[in-house]
Amino acid sequence: MLCILRWFSLSLIESIVITEEDRLGIETSLGIAEGRVSVEEDTPVEVTIVMPCLNEADTLGICIEKAQRALSANNIAGEVIIADNGSTDGSQGIAAVMGARVVNVPNRGYGNALMEGIAAARGKYIIMGDADDSYDFLEIPKYLEKLRQGYDLVQGCRLPSGGGRIMPGAMPFLHRWWGNPMFSLMARWWFYAPIHDVYCGLRGFTKDLYHRLNLRCTGMEFATEMIIKASLYSEKMTEVPITLHPDGRTSHPPHLKTYRDGWRTLRFFLIYSPRWLFYLPGVFLIVFGLAGYAIAMPGVTIGGVTFDAHTLLFASLAILCGYQSVLFAIFSKTFAISEGLLPEDPRMTRFFQVVTLERGLLLSSGSLLFGLVLLLAAVNIWREAGYGSLDYAKTMRLVVPGATLTALGFQTMLSSFFVSMLGMRRR
Repeated sequence: MLCILRWFSLSLIESIVITEEDRLGIETSLGIAEGRVSVEEDTPVEVTIVMPCLNEADTLGICIEKAQRALSANNIAGEVIIADNGSTDGSQGIAAVMGARVVNVPNRGYGNALMEGIAAARGKYIIMGDADDSYDFLEIPKYLEKLRQGYDLVQGCRLPSGGGRIMPGAMPFLHRWWGNPMFSLMARWWFYAPIHDVYCGLRGFTKDLYHRLNLRCTGMEFATEMIIKASLYSEKMTEVPITLHPDGRTSHPPHLKTYRDGWRTLRFFLIYSPRWLFYLPGVFLIVFGLAGYAIAMPGVTIGGVTFDAHTLLFASLAILCGYQSVLFAIFSKTFAISEGLLPEDPRMTRFFQVVTLERGLLLSSGSLLFGLVLLLAAVNIWREAGYGSLDYAKTMRLVVPGATLTALGFQTMLSSFFVSMLGMRRR
């Protein structure tokens, strides 16, 4: 009888256009306006299922019904929260009739919706999932089983590499064979995350973990940030195989944009990995530049090719760019740690125990002095030549290294002060 009433109410809501005034009236009458709870506050809740929502009227009722059925069939004390991001298709009314709590999120963004929904959650465990019917919320018990075993984060895996299954037409070709496997591999290599499907939006985690991670991303990167930070903080993670079904929406296309969101994910990976973005490319350029010096200073000829003064210029350029890149790696890592974006790194702690401001200033002064001596030696050669023409193959071997060392010394001096400021802890 209850199912019939819900079906009748849902059909009635979907058959009319709900205005903003009507929506607010429905929410007020049910006690859900501004995130108010329509159930008893003292009712114990173990699991909160949070679904971000933006015009999901096509599938929202189906997802809520499956989630409620999973809770009921397995005697799980839980609740369903719909974090609505400004729907205009009556999604809020559907959620209200189905008995879910509605939290209105005025600021647009996938991450914003989830943050507000999780903030309103009363459960010890959170299970988040999209409301497009691509995820089967009847699989919730397998997540809860892992969470009860003590895991902090339980990630779903749709890819066969992790035991999952993708139904025909459920995932675009590029996502299936390139984007998702590539980013998942990067997450394992760069951040040592023990997962095979970094993009899977159906996942479970403890509310304590959510607070510890202090997530910042308000867009699609929210889900990726959670994986990366949980791995960097050495949280207890596992994954469960699930099945991905075709998107059930017909009124509008998926919110995910292949190239835009792919670039945003890559950008986020790089920002959270200064080693790959700055440090390793910088080290490569420095080594390349030093190799250039090794063959250009003595004027080595290899295979009929003589490396001379112009090679020194290219080598110096590589060293300067590489050194700047390494400095940026230090800057970004220091800033990220001080702001809580990344956990404390023992290697950085040891680095700053050795490389202090005072030692940086001494090193930079030495480089500046040596560079200026070389430049003055070149000027003296010019003086001895009566300020006339010079043998550039000879003088450039003084001018180029001198200018390079002077620039490196100046960079080091300024960077020592800057890193010292970044490392200051704010109260």
